[in-house]
Amino acid sequence: MVLLPMQKMRGLKMRPVILRGSKIYLSVTLEQDKEKWLVWINDRDIQNFISSPMDIYFEKDFDEILEELRRKKSRTINFAIVENNKDRLVGFIWMDSIDWQARNAKIMYFIGKEHWGKGYASEALSLICEFAFENMNLEKVYTFVHETNGASLSVLEKNRFTLVGRLRRHAYVPKYGYVDVLVYELLKEEWKKPSINNLKIVEIEVNNKKW
Repeated sequence: MVLLPMQKMRGLKMRPVILRGSKIYLSVTLEQDKEKWLVWINDRDIQNFISSPMDIYFEKDFDEILEELRRKKSRTINFAIVENNKDRLVGFIWMDSIDWQARNAKIMYFIGKEHWGKGYASEALSLICEFAFENMNLEKVYTFVHETNGASLSVLEKNRFTLVGRLRRHAYVPKYGYVDVLVYELLKEEWKKPSINNLKIVEIEVNNKKW
């Protein structure tokens, strides 16, 4: 991988670009991300699907998480998800429980609610899979998702993750009650296979007919 140049942010610290897609790029998490993180992580519509619905976070928690990332960077890698056109933070995506012997890792992510429906999660997942398989040489990535989280299920399936298991009535989600947690995974060999969605349809004109 070739690291891209530092992205200039208006009035803020320079932010390094790790991997860039068409809509967003992955960068490191900075101290200046604390305010948005605090708002999003305490939003029940987000929190209910990534952790416990009773958890409440404070500014100090963000500092502790950053310190934990620095101390355990061999086991956890965190990225900020940033818009290309406005250099605006839109979410976070990270790999946790990295197992260097079995060469696998768990992926988690969330997008700020005001940025839902723009395809950012799908592209961020695609980029972190590229980082996992190409840069880290992992064999597999996996994740857990509540069965009621339809948007996340679509993101995973779009990125060719396979449903491999179900933990029945494993999580409690307000308004839904006890729900199943689904286990999805993606192997490196599956990631390498060309997707039909990525194939271009080429029109060939023969004898005035297009094929």
